Amino acid sequence: MKQIAGNILTPHGFVSGVIEVSEEGRVARIEGDPIDERDVRDSAVPMVLAGFIDLHVHGGGGHDIMQGGQALARVAELHARHGTTALLATTMTASAADLNAAFTAMQALGMQRVSGRSRVLGAHLEGPYINQGMLGAQPDFARGFDAAELQRLHRLFPIRLITLAPEVPGNMEIIEALCAAGFRVQIGHTSGSYEDGLQALSRGASGFTHLFNAMTGLHHRNPGMVGVALAHAQFAEIIPDLIHVHRGAIRVALRAIPGLFCVTDSTAAAGMPDGQYRLGCHTVTKCLGGVRLADGTLAGSTLTMDQALRNLVHEIGLSLSDASRLVSAHAADYLGVADRGRLAAGAWADAVLLDRDLNLVDVFVEGCSIEHAPDRTSCRE
Repeated sequence: MKQIAGNILTPHGFVSGVIEVSEEGRVARIEGDPIDERDVRDSAVPMVLAGFIDLHVHGGGGHDIMQGGQALARVAELHARHGTTALLATTMTASAADLNAAFTAMQALGMQRVSGRSRVLGAHLEGPYINQGMLGAQPDFARGFDAAELQRLHRLFPIRLITLAPEVPGNMEIIEALCAAGFRVQIGHTSGSYEDGLQALSRGASGFTHLFNAMTGLHHRNPGMVGVALAHAQFAEIIPDLIHVHRGAIRVALRAIPGLFCVTDSTAAAGMPDGQYRLGCHTVTKCLGGVRLADGTLAGSTLTMDQALRNLVHEIGLSLSDASRLVSAHAADYLGVADRGRLAAGAWADAVLLDRDLNLVDVFVEGCSIEHAPDRTSCRE
């Protein structure tokens, strides 16, 4: 039986010991002695945390999900090297033909277990059912909800999460049916009011896409979509690259939203040098740590989840255990995935090993080290 040794963060705190991993790649048991978190950071023994889960990934390593072909495979490889053990492939607002091509390419790759890659849990459809006046860096293909289009794409590759603007005619009325069909619905790229957001939540919408960005802001007499998120949301995603959201605003969201979780909103520029890259049908430029359109509009990020964890601890001041939940457990809880995002008996053995400076030492996807996998199709010994 395989073992992963170190100071392990369990749902009940840190223990110094080993994770025993079954042949299937799940946690069989965790054995060890309790250790105080303050001592963990001072130890030379690697820290073992649950693998990161990213529900908003457009690209990485020079590849964009909308390119099709092997792009998703390359993206999953890049993010696995940065500790993301599970992700949602996120598409852009695009023409029906381009979306169909992207989903067809993802269908060809499938969702099978492949060593050296993050496990792909499905797709996040970010648009096209968004507000044309709140595109951000989304291409100008926004349109009202199309049930036939959604069903066609979902048959090609499973959609787990849908971002839409509830104020767009026809969108509010479809939220309840989407939720009943098993989709998670997030509010985003929206000019909707506080009242629109409250109604969308009452119909079953359960999250907010890249909180604070591409939505109506908070004013004390007009609280907007940010206001309804801070006042009522159980879950919301946030980009902690310290470019999209100020440190102070991140702290506000942490106090207000119990299930706040981190996403990268990463583009093809993640893990790459400065230069020009594709984001859907756009050309974007990576420079000074950010990614922008020619007019200066932020266009996704270069963030990886290991850097997100370091930002939460070093810049926001969270404890390692609290930061870990924001990059793993909360996203799993939001998606309704009980066997990921935590190191406990029966869960998948998705884990990251970190040194005292929170740099990655190794990554395990379903019990397999991505550095020592025996081949590219299976990680079983």
